[in-house]
Parts: sequence; C-alpha cells; structure tokens
Amino acid sequence: MNMQDKIDENIWDKDTEALRRELEEFKAEKEKIRQLMGQIGGIESVKKDRRINFIFLIIVGLLFAFDILRHIFKFANFLPTVLSLEIGLLLVSIKIVWMIHKQTKLEHFQFHVMNSIEFRLNDLSKQLREMQKEYHDYIQTIGSESKINHDII
Repeated sequence: MNMQDKIDENIWDKDTEALRRELEEFKAEKEKIRQLMGQIGGIESVKKDRRINFIFLIIVGLLFAFDILRHIFKFANFLPTVLSLEIGLLLVSIKIVWMIHKQTKLEHFQFHVMNSIEFRLNDLSKQLREMQKEYHDYIQTIGSESKINHDII
C-alpha cells in the first residue's frame, strides 16, 4: 500500500466518521422537532381544540336559543337579556384570545424552525469552505510533490 492509498483511506475514514456524527445529530434534531410538533399541534392538540370549539359553540348556541325563546314565548328566563348577551360576548372574546395564543405558538415554532435551518445552512457553508480549503491545499501538495518527483528524475 503506497502513501497515496494511506492518505485516501485516512480521508475516507474521517469522512465516514463525520457522516456518522452528522447522521446522529440529524436524528437527535429530528426527535427534538417531533417532540416540539407534539407540543404545538399534534393529534391530541387537534382533538382538544375540537372539544373546546364544540363547548364554546354549544354554550353560545344555548344562550342564543334561550334569548330567542324568551322573545317568542314571552317568558322570563333565568338570565336577564343583557347578562346573556354579555356572557356570549365574553365567551367569543375568550375564544378570540385563545386563537391568538395558538397562532402565536405556531409563529414561535415557525421562527424556531427557520432559525434552526439558517443555523444549519451557516454551519454547512462553513464546512464547505473548510473542505474547499483542504482540497485546495491537497491539490497544491500533490502539485508540489509532482514537481519534486520530476526534478528527481
């Protein structure tokens, strides 16, 4: 085995090890993102959102129905008209605040993902520059060795 083969094998081993580390980092990042996705908008979150929406809809619908029935049949309800209107308005306001909160969580997650992508791109760009420099140095080394060999002959 000549010197060039040893150098190539050493470079191959380093590249293989670097790829293994990168794969492990990728798997760890993937798992972290999967956990974040579960916290922000997994299947459980969708079920919970549907239940909450259904409860809000039922309560506001019942308040509306009681007020309509009060006016149609002219009977006194256990809630004054203004109070049921205020409760309905409060529930709708709470729902809007809740939706804004959910949207803020989503935007924060999107920012985190975009920031991670930017960080990763910068890291890959740095690695590429280092590899280009190593390649350039390697080519110069080969070129200088070639000149030395030609001078000897």
